[in-house]
Amino acid sequence: MIDLHCHFLPGIDDGPENLQEALELAHAAVADGITHSVLTSHVYPGRFPNQGQNLQVAIADFKAQLLQAGIALKVSLGCEAHLSHELLDLIDTNEVPFLGEVDGYRILLLEFPPQIIPVGSIRFVNALLQQKIRPLIAHPERNKVVMIDTEKIRPFTEAGCWLQLTAGSLAGRFGIPAQQTAFKLIDAGWNCVAATDAHNMRYRPPLLSEGRDALRARYGDAVAKAMVHDKPVAILGGQHD
Repeated sequence: MIDLHCHFLPGIDDGPENLQEALELAHAAVADGITHSVLTSHVYPGRFPNQGQNLQVAIADFKAQLLQAGIALKVSLGCEAHLSHELLDLIDTNEVPFLGEVDGYRILLLEFPPQIIPVGSIRFVNALLQQKIRPLIAHPERNKVVMIDTEKIRPFTEAGCWLQLTAGSLAGRFGIPAQQTAFKLIDAGWNCVAATDAHNMRYRPPLLSEGRDALRARYGDAVAKAMVHDKPVAILGGQHD
């Protein structure tokens, strides 16, 4: 399995506070059957002021620590980019790590605020698409607006966005409303992948298998494999071997 969204880099966002916690997360990911994790620290101007430069340094150090600890997890760099006007400037200066590229479009993990879909979001998304950047919207099933009405995400999927559903949501870890919303988004036929959004071992562990198993039980092996392996492989392209 391949995890396109997790927070393992220590001390730079709301993920692990130190290296020991970060290595525990990586070890747990391997134990769960994850072979490749994309480290998607928050890029959130004003709250988590990460950029490509500091994230490159952080992942290089973490790779060395994984090797020293004997943890056989392949990692690559992405980010979880918060929807903001500053994000466009960061993209222009090549300070936003993308997940990969598919059909000439760079794939960006894009986060909306948890309570709302901001006014003007569709214009922002269209501006990205015009730059050949395809948003992969992070955990829409946990957005309060989408939980009330999944049709609120339709303008974004019809524009060309893809959706990243949280494995824990699929398994019921975030409650029945989030789980039902996740299933509705899949049932609508929109392009979805599953990822852990892991932050810590206690509340947000890297358990992609629980999402895979929930998908397998409801939709069968082919859909489950597509969402935790095949589609992520396509997104990562040359970064995955």
